[in-house]
Amino acid sequence: MLQDNQIEGQELSESLRVLRAIRQIVTDDLLPSDGRLPTERRLAMDLGASRRSVRYALDQLEAEGLVWRKQGKGTFVGQPPDPTEELAAKIVSEVDPLTAMEARLCIEPALADLCARRATADDVALLRQLADRTHEAGEAEAAELWDGALHRAIARIAGNRVMLTAFTLIDEVRMGEEWRRKRHRARTPETRAAYDDQHSRIIDAINARDGAAAAEAMRDHLNVLFSNLKTSLEKERR
Repeated sequence: MLQDNQIEGQELSESLRVLRAIRQIVTDDLLPSDGRLPTERRLAMDLGASRRSVRYALDQLEAEGLVWRKQGKGTFVGQPPDPTEELAAKIVSEVDPLTAMEARLCIEPALADLCARRATADDVALLRQLADRTHEAGEAEAAELWDGALHRAIARIAGNRVMLTAFTLIDEVRMGEEWRRKRHRARTPETRAAYDDQHSRIIDAINARDGAAAAEAMRDHLNVLFSNLKTSLEKERR
């Protein structure tokens, strides 16, 4: 007969296995066009796991901002619909990438400041996990996914609904396919390494509960992004 700690160890191992498997499904975009995941029952059957392990994995992915749930509808990849989405769709053709970066420079340092003042130890652990995922991502699409999840988590932890709505609007505007292509072109192994270091600085300042340092680190990070994007766009026009 298994001891309690052996049972707990087996459950943890299964939960981690299921988490890795579902995360792979999400990050590799192995889903229908509506982005809906199979039901918990279906995932449990396909992965040979308990529904409890599947539920744990989905809870973790939801906390990371990679999936969202709607009662009676299911679990979907990405962020839940926001009222700003319709407005973003209306103005996206009128806003160029550099204008969006200017808006990010106004909003995100302040969000990083608030995040440092309000983050819990669990929040910091999540931010470090997302930064690690960004660093480990092999493909540009996956790196973009995890990078976006990190910035959204900082905005959410900041706890200011008005500023979060402003951030979400900017994020929706910049998620168009053409804009993603331009950002990918601006990413190189060298810039990705620099971004990893900058993410670490931001999170270290948040962990130290130093709002001013977090804002400064975020501003430095966005300025580098701004400069790299501007250079890439100028090369594209030549």
